[in-house]
Order: sequence, then structure tokens, then C-alpha cells
Amino acid sequence: MFVFLLCCSQEERFAFLAEWYDPSAALLRRYQLLFYPKDGSVEMFDVKNQRTFLRRTKYDDLHPEDLFVGNRVNVFSRQLNLIDYGDQYTANKLGSKKERTLAMIKPDAVTKVGDIIQMIYDAGLIVTKAKMTKLTWKQAADFYMEHQSKSFFNNLMQFVTSGPVIVMELMGDEAVSVWRRVLGPTDSSVARKDAPNSLRAQFGTDGTKNAGHGSDSLASAARELEFFFPSTAGHGPSNTAKYSDCTCCIVKPHAISEGKTLNTQITHTLIGLCFNGEKAICMFNMDRANAEEFLEVYKGVVTEYTSMVAELCSGPCMALEIHGTDAPREFRAFCGPADPEIARHLRPTTLRALYGRNKVQNAVHCTDLPEDGLLEVQYFFKILDG
Repeated sequence: MFVFLLCCSQEERFAFLAEWYDPSAALLRRYQLLFYPKDGSVEMFDVKNQRTFLRRTKYDDLHPEDLFVGNRVNVFSRQLNLIDYGDQYTANKLGSKKERTLAMIKPDAVTKVGDIIQMIYDAGLIVTKAKMTKLTWKQAADFYMEHQSKSFFNNLMQFVTSGPVIVMELMGDEAVSVWRRVLGPTDSSVARKDAPNSLRAQFGTDGTKNAGHGSDSLASAARELEFFFPSTAGHGPSNTAKYSDCTCCIVKPHAISEGKTLNTQITHTLIGLCFNGEKAICMFNMDRANAEEFLEVYKGVVTEYTSMVAELCSGPCMALEIHGTDAPREFRAFCGPADPEIARHLRPTTLRALYGRNKVQNAVHCTDLPEDGLLEVQYFFKILDG
């Protein structure tokens, strides 16, 4: 582990070893990233050249909850991969209790995903991966293999394969036990008595139709996460994109990260109002090359192109396949004008009027040209997720 010593100050700061791919030089550069929680400032040190790369500067778009090994953060348009802790203090302070666990929203609660994501964030957890999928009987049986001898197994199989599920990787302090506490008792009727504010109490029906699933141990979490989000060769259960009568929606990174409430409000609105029939949802972490390729149609057309690229690759975004008759046109109208200030004057009930900050951070991307709706959906759900 690389250690960078600060002898001139006792102020608390967190240190990470970060990598950035420099496209102009085709080199992977390493930096020591320092974050000062007292004032939200950052500093960067060039590891190879042993010199300061960025003097301590206040930076409002980086938050303590973004700082964990494996995450990708954006600092002044540089997309940094956090690959290790920079010192033992940071490892002890931020890494000692960090866990990853699998959360599944079962078919009976998929329409409540906005409320459930709010419960996740309220519990101090964050969503780092997400996908909607529809399990085959074999996939469900493989996933629930430890229950194959149980009397409820066939009913469970019928239920979890009856419609789409949303699977997520959650991260946070003691994530396994925290998520199971959010879920509540397995039997929803028991949950309503013993844990009335739990997820299963609010959205479940019984012991099988109980709204959600959570890993019961770190070992189970590792196996279950690998099942849906393989880290090695292979591909987990496929997404639910249909590629017909559709358009693309992207919930932008600022809406995912800046107010968790903002993210859940948008998600709840999209789930509740924008879907007709089948749907697809998937979380992506875009690299700069992908963001430039996806937004290439705007290059040389809008002055905000470079900033749009930087925003799209600044953190996780959520892609959705929107279905309906004349979906591109209708959903574009639902999003409103690209400039939130104009939207607030002309279309005050649209998504961008309600949740946008400026022309770049305007909450959501929607397909502008009707003929591009299918192409944009294919780019995310067939190319990037394929």
C-alpha cells in the first residue's frame, strides 16, 4: 500500500490510491487522492513524478460516501478509479466495516422500486450495481439451490419467475445485516406485527410473496453477487429490454449521487407514470470513450457537449427502456425542455423543471430524434450490457 505522509497538519483527511487513463498519452497514471471532510477539499499527488498534481482545492461534487475502494469518482473532469487505501488510517476508518450484499426486489414489489431505494439510502447503504431481469426456472432453481428440498420450493419458483425482478449490489457498513433489517421477518404477516416499518411489512403478502430477498451472510452475498454480476468470464441473467416501440431514458449521475431523495423521486415517477407493459432498467458506470460515443450526435451542435460527456461519466447512471406508442416524442415531452430554467417557465410539471439544475445537469437524458430511440436503447442494453 502506498503511503503519503502529511507532516504539516493534523487535520483529518482520507487518502486513496487512484488511477486515471490519460487518452492523449495512452497511459495509466497513478495519483494519491486526498480528501478533507472538514471543508470538502481535494488534493492530488503524482505518484510516478513525486510531485503535487493538484493543490488543495474545494470541490463540492465529491462526498464521503463516494470514497470506497472499487468506486469511480470524477474530480475536475478526470475519471479516477479508487484502487486502494492510501494509508492505514483511511483503511481503518472507511474500510473496516464496509460490506457488499445482494438485494432482490421480487415481482410483487417492482413497482415500488422508488420507495425501496429510498429505504436503502435511509439505512445508510448505497446502490453500486442494478439490473432488471426475468429469471428462467433453471436460473431461479440455481439461485435458490439451498431450498430445493423445502416444501415451499415449487411455489417460490413459480413466484420469482412470474415477472421481472430487480437485483442490486448494495454497499455500506455491515451491509448484510443492515439490509436484512430493512427487509424485516421473512413472513410478511409476522413483519407487520414485529417490524411494521420494514419493507416486507409494507409491500409483502406472505412468506413467499414477501417483496424482497437479501443475502444471509458474507459468503452467500459473494456467491449471489457473482451469480447476477459475474466478475469473471461469462454473463449473468440477461436484461429485460425488448427493443420495440421504445425510447431511452438516462437518469444522470448528478441525480443519482447528489440528493438520494432526488434519485428516488425520479425513479418513482418513471416507474409509476412512464411505463407501458415491459420495461428494462440497468445501472452503468460509463467511461469517457463510451460517453463520447453515445453523445457524438451532439458534438459540434451544442456548446455543452464537452460538459455533457463529463457529466455522463462522472458516476453511475441509470438507463431505462421506455415503452409506448410514439414513445420518443411522448417521453421527450414528459422530460421537458433541456434547459431546466426554461422548463420551469414553460412546462413546470416536467421532469427537468422539477429536478434539473442546469442544461448539463438536467436530471435525465431522453432521445431527441424519434429514429434514434431504438439505437440508444440498443447501445446501453445490447452493447454495454452485452
